[in-house]
Parts: sequence; structure tokens; C-alpha cells
Amino acid sequence: MKNKFLTFLFSISCCNLIAQNNGQITGDFSLNLQSYVEDAAINAAAADEVVLNNAFLNLTYSSNNFIIGLRYESYLNALLDYDSEFRGNGVPYRYAGYTIDGLEITAGNFYEQFGSGLIFRSYEEKGLGIDNAMDGIRLKYKIGKGISLKSFIGKSRTFFTYAEGIFRGIDAEIDINESFELENTTKYILGGSFISRYEQRTNPKFIIPQNVAAYAGRLNILNGGWNYYGEFAYKINDPINSLQENQMNYASGSAFTNSLTYSQRGFGITAEIHRADNMLLLSERERTGKAYIMNYIPTLSKPHAYTLLAIYPCATQAMGELGVQLDIFYKIKKGTLLGGKYGTKVNFNFSRINGLEGGYSMLNDNQDHSPDLFDFSQELYYSDINIEINKKINKNIRYNAVIANQTYNKDFLEGKTPGEYGVLNSTIAVLDLSYRIKKGHTIRFETQALFSKQLETASKEAEGDWLMALAEYTISPNWFFAIQDMYNYGNENESKRLHYMNINVGFLKGSTRFEIGYGKKREGIFCVGGVCKLVPSSNGLNLSITTSF
Repeated sequence: MKNKFLTFLFSISCCNLIAQNNGQITGDFSLNLQSYVEDAAINAAAADEVVLNNAFLNLTYSSNNFIIGLRYESYLNALLDYDSEFRGNGVPYRYAGYTIDGLEITAGNFYEQFGSGLIFRSYEEKGLGIDNAMDGIRLKYKIGKGISLKSFIGKSRTFFTYAEGIFRGIDAEIDINESFELENTTKYILGGSFISRYEQRTNPKFIIPQNVAAYAGRLNILNGGWNYYGEFAYKINDPINSLQENQMNYASGSAFTNSLTYSQRGFGITAEIHRADNMLLLSERERTGKAYIMNYIPTLSKPHAYTLLAIYPCATQAMGELGVQLDIFYKIKKGTLLGGKYGTKVNFNFSRINGLEGGYSMLNDNQDHSPDLFDFSQELYYSDINIEINKKINKNIRYNAVIANQTYNKDFLEGKTPGEYGVLNSTIAVLDLSYRIKKGHTIRFETQALFSKQLETASKEAEGDWLMALAEYTISPNWFFAIQDMYNYGNENESKRLHYMNINVGFLKGSTRFEIGYGKKREGIFCVGGVCKLVPSSNGLNLSITTSF
């Protein structure tokens, strides 16, 4: 730990010295402090340290074609909704890069994604506690007109160490029109990717491939307001959990995603479909958890921002799911009966995620099974149908209203034993109203209601219905004050019909933001882009500071 801190100080000194040579230093800083007190009513535990801490400092120096950067991280100890393996201080992210004659070289840490991520995605998402940055060498090269290549070799980060698997990858993309100097209005972009992970075989009892390969091809077609994107991926057999003989699976994996979009002024429509089958790629075959997942299946559900709309989120199932989504946007013109003086924005969204017939592909001594390609009659995981209306009444008043119906297979997505939670169907209504009192002063009221029922019996009591209310007062450009209350008034257990109250105050100046709050958080699932984590219940004070320079 001492050596990591010295490395950090040395790196800052180097940045200060070279910055004198007409270079530029930029960066950002964030700090999150949270206290945890015991609250038996919501099953919240106290932290031994009383206050827990997450902090990050990014520094980047650039000069001409040269760039270096580092990130100092501090977890003393990590917030309870983070993995406990995030512990201590250090500089786990550092890199240097140089660009010359179309060739970009990066040594050290980097993030990368091939296509939509079906076979490889290295990224950071602080809200989920995910950072699987690569550590190695990456090359990017533009060959003539419209052709680009990128390749890398390295290991992925797992907390403050690196996984055993060694990844090697190459991706190529060609813009057909640019490369062949075509002048037609339809544009074609082709791409292809290849990934290989090497991990030494540790269990001599089973013949497990030490090199696991995956490849993908993609096509993007654009014409006027039309945009089509399709990608197919394939992964060779990659047995995981090989220490448990009954879980050995030598079947290959596959996935595809397709989307078709049409847009013009005031109107847009997107239709999407995807399927994943046995498509989990890990940095270490015997590990579990988000930190070891190295590919990404894009979610096919709307990323809701309102609290009760996101209380039962969609979690993508890389091992097996079939999903569709339809999204329609329309702006009713100004001056019409429904459009009014300022026009009215309407957004309709539908998504549905089902399991695969018989689960996912299996190939071992006990079973040889490949699910049907398209079969929406299988177990429902998640569905969401919603409509959102955004309207400006006059220069001082505007509102956003949402009505949605969601079905959430809590038994499958959260349960450990069959019949534990059942399947929930919820109707949710949201009204978000803003009123400008005077210049720089705005008050916003938000009310939400969730009415839930179980579609089948379950062994555990249902949370039932919820109400949520929020009031926020903003004094632009510096201050905001907010108070929020979530009330689980419909819980089948009367002792758990509780209020989750939160109060927050924030101050902004330039690029710096301070926020302090106190309140209770409900235990539940939190998702970003279909990747989810369990957030424990908590009660305490929180402080956050962010800035950039």
C-alpha cells in the first residue's frame, strides 16, 4: 500500500513537470461519504466504522500526440452497496498513449468494447461498483479511407488485482461507401470481432479448453431517416464451475441483436429484438459476480428514471433470454387541439423478455439440448408497457406524466427457491409538475403510485402497494433543496408498512457540486443497462462532492 501511494505522488510530480512544456492537465474528483446506523424496522445494519467512504481522483496530461493518465481510488471502507473486495487506497488505473500516422498506442489500463459488447466489453460504472478495465497493450490503426482496426492483449481488473485469464482481441470495421468512394444515399458499415481468453487448466479430471474463443459480425445500414443495426456472436464451449461435476456444460453459446429505427422531425420509432443463449464470458471460469463478466447483452427495456417505475427493474440474462422492444416518439404540433401553444411530446414504449425453451443450450453426459430459436410462449421474465406525456402549459408551468404496467418475475430474478416471491404485476402512475415562481426560482412536485398484485401464490409476504412524494426547490444557479417520502402502505405485513424519508440539500458553483442528505433507503435491486446489483437497506447521513478541472 505504501508503494502505491509513492507511485501516486511520483505520477503527480511528473505531471506538474511536464505540464510546464505547453501541456494541459485536466481531471475530476468525486467523494461519497455515508454513515450507517442500525434500524431494525427496515433491517438496516450499522457499520463498524460508522462512516464509509468511496473517493476517486482522475488526472490526465496531454500534449500534442502524447497522453498519460491515472486514477487514485480510496475505499475506507467501501460503501455497503459496493463489493467488500473494494478495500484500501491505491492507483489501480494508469496509462500512457501516443498517436502517430494514424496509429494509436496505449500501454497500461484502458476500456474497450467490440460492437455492441456481445463478446467483449471492458467498462466502468460507478453506480454498480463495476470496473473491469484491461491492463496491457492496445493498438488502434486507420488504414486508408474508411477502414479501422483495433487490437489488444491484457488482463482484466478485479477490484485491486487482476484476473487469471489473458484476453487477446481484434476488431475491424469498414465504411463501404468511404472505402470505395460510393456516392449512393445508402451507407453500409461492416464490422467483425474476435476474442480469445487463455486460462490454465487447473482441474485434470475434466478436459477443459484453455483457450476459449468468441467471434462476432455486425452490419449497419443508414439511409435518410432509416437506421438498421444487426450483430451476431458465437462462443465456443466454455465450461464454468468445473469443480462441480453436475454443472459441467460443453455447449457453445450464441447471441444476436437487431434494431430498426426510423426518425424524422417530430416522429421516431425503434423496433428491437435480441436473443442470448449460454453467452456468459468470464475472466476466470470458476468465479461468479459482476467483476468477472467480460461481455454485455444490451437490455431491451426502457431505463426509467422515476423511483417507483424502477423499483422492479429488468435484469438481462446472458445465459438465456429472448426479448423484444418497441419505442415510439411523437410530437403533437403546436397550435393543434392536443398540442396547444407549445406542442406535446408523447412517448410509447413496450418491452417483453422471455426465457428460452428448456433453459439454455446444454451438452454433457446427462443432457444434449438446444432451445428453439424463437418461442415467446416460454416463462415470462419481464414486461413493461408505458406511455409518457411531456407538456409545457405556459412559460411557468410544465409537467411530465407516465402510466405503466409491468410484470416482474421476482421468483426467477430474485428468488432462491421456487414459489418464494411469485410473479408481480404492477400499475404505476407518475406526475411530475414544475412551476417557475420567478426568474431563477423553481419548485417541482413529484407524485408516484404503484399498485401491485401477485399473479400466483408465494411463500413470502408481498410488498404490495407504494406511494412516493417529492418536493424540490431550486434557486438557480447555486442551491437546491429536496424532501422525499416513499411509503409501503400496502405491505402484507403490517409491521413493514414503513416510510422511507430522505432530505437533501445541494450547492453548485461552476463545475463543483456539494450535496448532503439524511434518510432511509429500501433494500432492492438497482440496475443500469440491464446489469444489476443488490442494494442493502440503510439509514444514515450521506455527503457527496464532485468537481472537474
